[in-house]
Amino acid sequence: MSKYVFRFGGGVDDGGKGDKNLLGGKGANLDGMAAIGLPVPPGFTITTEMCTRYYADGETYPESLNAEVANGIAHIEAVTGKKFGDAGDPLLVSVRSGARVSMPGMMDTVLNLGLNDQTVEGLAAVSGDARFAWDSYRRFIQMYSDVVLELDHGKFEEALEIAKEDRGAYLDTELTADDWRALVDEYKALVLKQWGKPFPQDVHEQLWGAIGAVFGSWQADRAKVYRRLNNIPGDWGTAVNVQAMVFGNMGDTSATGVAFTRDPATGENAYYGEYLINAQGEDVVAGIRTPQYLTTAARERAGAKPLSMEEALPETYAELANVFHILETHYRDMQDIEFTVQQGKLWMLQTRSGKRTAKAALKIAVDMANEGLITREEAVARVDANALDQLLHPTLDPKAPRDVLTKGLPASPGAASGQIVFDAETAERLNELGEAVILVRIETSPEDIHGMHAAKGILTARGGMTSHAAVVARGMGRPCVSGAGGISIDAPNRLLRIGERLLKERDIITIDGATGEVMAGEVPTVQPELAGDFGTLMVWADGVRRLKVRANAETPADCKTAREFGAEGVGLCRTEHMFFDAERITNVRQMILAETEAGRREALAKLLPAQRADFFGIFTEMAGLPVTIRLLDPPLHEFLPHEDVDFADVAAAAGVSVEILKRRAAELHEFNPMLGHRGCRLGVTYPEIYEMQARAIFEAALDVAKASGEAPIPEVMIPLVATRRELELMKDIVDKTAKAVFAERGASVDYLVGTMIELPRAALKAGEIAEVGEFFSFGTNDLTQTTIGISRDDAGRFLTQYVDKGIFARDPFISLDVEGVGELIQIAAERGRATRAGIKLGICGEHGGDPASIAFCEQTGLDYVSASPYRVPIARLAAAQAALAKK
Repeated sequence: MSKYVFRFGGGVDDGGKGDKNLLGGKGANLDGMAAIGLPVPPGFTITTEMCTRYYADGETYPESLNAEVANGIAHIEAVTGKKFGDAGDPLLVSVRSGARVSMPGMMDTVLNLGLNDQTVEGLAAVSGDARFAWDSYRRFIQMYSDVVLELDHGKFEEALEIAKEDRGAYLDTELTADDWRALVDEYKALVLKQWGKPFPQDVHEQLWGAIGAVFGSWQADRAKVYRRLNNIPGDWGTAVNVQAMVFGNMGDTSATGVAFTRDPATGENAYYGEYLINAQGEDVVAGIRTPQYLTTAARERAGAKPLSMEEALPETYAELANVFHILETHYRDMQDIEFTVQQGKLWMLQTRSGKRTAKAALKIAVDMANEGLITREEAVARVDANALDQLLHPTLDPKAPRDVLTKGLPASPGAASGQIVFDAETAERLNELGEAVILVRIETSPEDIHGMHAAKGILTARGGMTSHAAVVARGMGRPCVSGAGGISIDAPNRLLRIGERLLKERDIITIDGATGEVMAGEVPTVQPELAGDFGTLMVWADGVRRLKVRANAETPADCKTAREFGAEGVGLCRTEHMFFDAERITNVRQMILAETEAGRREALAKLLPAQRADFFGIFTEMAGLPVTIRLLDPPLHEFLPHEDVDFADVAAAAGVSVEILKRRAAELHEFNPMLGHRGCRLGVTYPEIYEMQARAIFEAALDVAKASGEAPIPEVMIPLVATRRELELMKDIVDKTAKAVFAERGASVDYLVGTMIELPRAALKAGEIAEVGEFFSFGTNDLTQTTIGISRDDAGRFLTQYVDKGIFARDPFISLDVEGVGELIQIAAERGRATRAGIKLGICGEHGGDPASIAFCEQTGLDYVSASPYRVPIARLAAAQAALAKK
């Protein structure tokens, strides 16, 4: 028979051995603290396995749990010498949640459980403090009514405020025993009115109600959202911890507090925390009273007058400081601690690895390694790779007020303020005048690239986390909020409606790409600091990782940023954005409109110098490193105008009639362009396009080699290949062009020709394709779309529900679908290597910057990942962590 209850404290240990998967984080650490002799009130933990079974069995308990819980209560009674429900000297307990990983504030807690109309009198008598007893009873009723009975919490708060007002009291501590007794009567009347039944007096009914509420809170909306945002599986469940109450509200020698063994904001090796005299723990975390500083140094820095705990309770503080040292040494990490002092006696209620900022995480990890508390490898493994985003982008000043208008998806981190503009041209024009702008679009397209580059940030009404706006913004390091369904854009009248608010063009807004918030006006930002600890940890990470890390970059500026962040080459250079440049779009359109090959070649000859200059700049920044260049990928119709108002200007610039332009646009129109005439299909139909691009690549490579003496390593990537023959035809074009250029110049460079695997058929036929291709780069954005048959631009409307309902563990466009798309990658890797030993394998989709996806790439043995420039440090750290995990 399964065991679901494990006891701790009082010298009893049921063998949980600090197992967080079984006992949850809180239960495991209570067990751990008790095991090393720290003062922990006795209690027991109902395991996470019981939570999982509870939901599997239709929210019911097995019969055996009753006896196990009764045994747990008997254990607490034996250690404390008190009886649960005893009217003379009652045992009171707390009932708290405890998931495997910390989910602060997401689940429920009940304190002072075991009080009723009889036991409150006993507590008053045995403590000699009627005020304390009746205060505890009103707290219990208030908390139980909120958490278990789900009554309107505001009504209880309102009754408390009226009671204080009637008695001329400002603080809760100013109310007397009679005041609390009267308020208890009001609270019980509120319960009867709202619940329709009297407040439960049976302490066992109270206990099981609280246990059910804690298990129930695992599926509360806020807990689901937190799990989704922090990638916590929904089937983990929470434990329930039942523990003897200790009281910080028993007078001026009692207190409660929360403390960190180091500063969680800066990482400084100094105690950090707050406490309250004559209070319970919820008073500190709920903000009911203003807490005081733990240390005298912190109080003096803040210029505060109330005594610190170090001054008010010096002996207890000294004991607490010693406990801090013991815990940090034992757990070898910065600890977040909850404690209570009951009439001078210190009790430890919780310890856990403390949440911290990215800056603090780096400093703590590096400092602890230098102190010898952990190894350098442990330091590398300990820092959340995704948290580095906080260090690489501006963030909003946490002290500044915010007028939040709406919220979308946090598509690209960082924060920016600027004037609202509705089109790319206006963004570019105002940027040239030195104005900061936020580009606001229903959705962006490649045509907006110049405006996106000019803008400080991007806001879209539609699109998901991997939409065009999100992907391009991340690559540029621009903040982006996408899929903000609460906004309505009236482009003709240059108006933006958000709820009841109407904003016009050039009004100022602020966006926060880390939270998805959109705010009115300008909110000050704080610039990132890449301090010495960052560089130190990156060096340590590079020393253990196997995977190479490249960047998705298509401008010299992107490449420079990426190389500064430690990129070891370019894994994806998209060439289509180069074609949208305002100075060359006319030649592109002339090429598209040409009726003959000769006409197309004439237009392409005009584009060649610009393409060569593009690649020269990229190769110069990446001299000596591999640069993977994807030949033209999008369908040609994207380069033509879509609105009637634009046709006349474009026709005049291209030297054709509006009728011809419209006819050509109609010919190129596609119902499903993602699966249409794009990628290598363009090269098959119009080989001269790929020929021109190949010439530009090789001429630029030779120019850089001559100028710098350090040759780049071009890797020419053919997109959207489905068959061996497609790649064979395209490779032949590239090889013939290379041969011609090398003969003309009397010099050569090494190069590779490979393909992007982004179709399931290509993955399955990888063995044949590898007969021609010299490298594979997995385009996981499109491979995910074509494998699961979901458009990434439209998925944002429903994928959240898919994640909530457990269809996908995570959004597959953010973190690789290992079971589906991942298996195709593994098949392609195995079959490709079987044909061509040593074939170079990497990924260049957005997943290249996702730590979980990088771990999969390490397990699969890929050679590199490629991420946007601002995610290169994240990828470097994640690759190191993946190598350590595999080892």
